[in-house]
Amino acid sequence: MVLADPATAPVRSRPAGLSWLARPEILLAVLAFLALCAAALSVSPLLVEPDDHAYQASIVGITQGHLLTLSTAQAAALARHLGQLFAGGPPGHFAPVQWVQLPGGRWISEKDPGYPFLAVAFQELGLIRLAPLCYGALACLGLFAGGRRWLGRFGGTAAVVLFCSSGAAMLFAWRDYMPTFTDASLIAAGTGALLWAVLAAEASAARRTWAGLAAFVALEAAVFTRYTDIVVLGCAVLAVLAAWGLGAGRLPRSAVAWWLGSVAAFGVLVAVFDDLVYGGPLTTGYRPGEIQFSLSAVGPNLRYMPARLIETMPLLVPGLAAAAWIVARAVVIRRGQALIPARRDLAVAVALSGAWAGMWGLYAAYTWTAYPGLSSLQSVRFYLPALGPMALLGAWLVTRLPHRAWLAVAMSAGVAGALFALGGWSYAGMTSFPFGNLPPHVVGPRPVAVKGPAPVPVPGRQRP
Repeated sequence: MVLADPATAPVRSRPAGLSWLARPEILLAVLAFLALCAAALSVSPLLVEPDDHAYQASIVGITQGHLLTLSTAQAAALARHLGQLFAGGPPGHFAPVQWVQLPGGRWISEKDPGYPFLAVAFQELGLIRLAPLCYGALACLGLFAGGRRWLGRFGGTAAVVLFCSSGAAMLFAWRDYMPTFTDASLIAAGTGALLWAVLAAEASAARRTWAGLAAFVALEAAVFTRYTDIVVLGCAVLAVLAAWGLGAGRLPRSAVAWWLGSVAAFGVLVAVFDDLVYGGPLTTGYRPGEIQFSLSAVGPNLRYMPARLIETMPLLVPGLAAAAWIVARAVVIRRGQALIPARRDLAVAVALSGAWAGMWGLYAAYTWTAYPGLSSLQSVRFYLPALGPMALLGAWLVTRLPHRAWLAVAMSAGVAGALFALGGWSYAGMTSFPFGNLPPHVVGPRPVAVKGPAPVPVPGRQRP
């Protein structure tokens, strides 16, 4: 009997289509995303606020060939078709809720214009409920790649679990006509992909260039969806410039040029779009004074918002703990081999914390949320874009659990289970009692009586 040489013996492998799922870190990340999908799809769809109706009108209008602006007659027909019978324009005419009339007489949604373009294909296919979830899948992919590159084998898994376990993520993944989860997902995808591109020093220059370019395109799409996301885009630009200037990760000059060129081109295109549509390069669809930021709102927001944020995004606790630990660790370690990873972790944490603090700091001065009776459903959506950076920071803490295998697995499972339980609890509460006490300007226009045939409702949808 002749024994085969182990070096030349054929290696049995799983089928190519299943081998990647057999890897526990990938399987756990997929299961976390599927749990998010199950939670979002377990509750019947509902247009909760006037904002949902405004975005719905834009998306349906594009499917009817109207693009973003409509004539008064077209706006009235669209409003009647959707059942959004709100007065607007001349007597006897109607326009969709939260739409405004431009100087030339045409109508447009006051909302930022990006999400209708991201969601229109799903509307055409009758799969609008899957729109936020598909962008959520991109977020998980980017977070997994970036977290794994930064933190090791299970770092990406931890980031995905933290991202998907948030009650706010479940809530806005459920609200298919709202862009909130989509722009947060684009930021998460872009942040993770950019983290991979900066840290992957052993990868080819072409791969790093394309990965970073895709990351910036995702961040730019998020900004086009919600203009205030420019805070995160600006932090990404500063982080890349700092990494390149300090020689970190041996970033190719050509890659940095492509990335920053993409941002410059995007800025020019948005300015031209705003000038052509709204009448000025820095003008939006909102009326002057409708969106207000004031330092006087910081105090009330600091009283009311922390409880809402902890309830809906409990991963902020491990995220903050990780940021503090990383800084303390870098201060304590002054020399030796441990200094290199400590400095790298500090640089990444500063970049992630900057995006998080910039976004939350901006909305801490937002006057709209400075009300004691405002519900979490309405107020936390402005803070959701920081979810991706928070998840990556929290993943650093999770991967620092005890090194004994059985204890690490048990503690990781306990953390994941607790976070998903908290997320499901807050999600159930927000979908059951969504409104709270609305400020007077939140309710929107009142419906008016009209003569003629009843409007044609969108199948399966009713106004709350």
